Amino acid sequence: MKPYLICPTCGSDDVMKNGMTRRGKQNHKCRDCGRQFVENPQWTPKDTDTLAKIELLLLERISLAGIARVMGVSESWLQNYVNHLYGAIELKATVIPKEVGKHTVQMDELWSFVDDKGNKQWVWLAMDTKTREVIGCHIGDRSSKSALALWDSLPSVYRQCAKIYTDHWEAYAVVLPSKRHKSVGKESGLTSYIERLNNTLRQRISRLVRKTLSFSKKLENHKGAIWNFIHDYNHQIRLGMLKVQPPQFSPSFT
Repeated sequence: MKPYLICPTCGSDDVMKNGMTRRGKQNHKCRDCGRQFVENPQWTPKDTDTLAKIELLLLERISLAGIARVMGVSESWLQNYVNHLYGAIELKATVIPKEVGKHTVQMDELWSFVDDKGNKQWVWLAMDTKTREVIGCHIGDRSSKSALALWDSLPSVYRQCAKIYTDHWEAYAVVLPSKRHKSVGKESGLTSYIERLNNTLRQRISRLVRKTLSFSKKLENHKGAIWNFIHDYNHQIRLGMLKVQPPQFSPSFT
């Protein structure tokens, strides 16, 4: 005896036949909620575990084609999912709240491109040297306008009082407060943390590898992939700081 069909939306078994689909499969309709569906559909929604694994793989140096092969999904579905995910990414760093005081920031620019190497997109980054958080980012050309955009992306506490170290690129001197800005060479070691972050980005984001077939074709996805990594990078720092802090106990009185 053929088992009753169950509506995938409301769970009702009051289901009737409702013609054929364009692919020649029997269509059904739920009399209770009106949902139309077919038995044993070819396409099913991805479960939460699959989506979670895909989002983890997007944080590693793996091409979209490679992720599609590993996860057994189509490249077109994955590309649509990535477009939606990166389109919702906040283009602003989330950092641990700081009070006004002594803060030190390192800044640097990282070369990248979109679609072809003639379309250069520089990744401007700022890092808190104490917490190692990425506190600001801007993706654009290498002009003073982009340097200003990086400066504006910093939380206000850093713009008020932080000491800032950069390389000798002239755009910084145009934008940053002269009394708190110092340009230095690599030999000084005063930009070593941000330079190490640049290496991390190239190791972890396939779109930033110098010789790659995984380059971005859309600027929006280029920005989304970089910001997606930054948010996870800062999140891991916050988790690490929580682990080393001793538990807080409130005194109890009886």
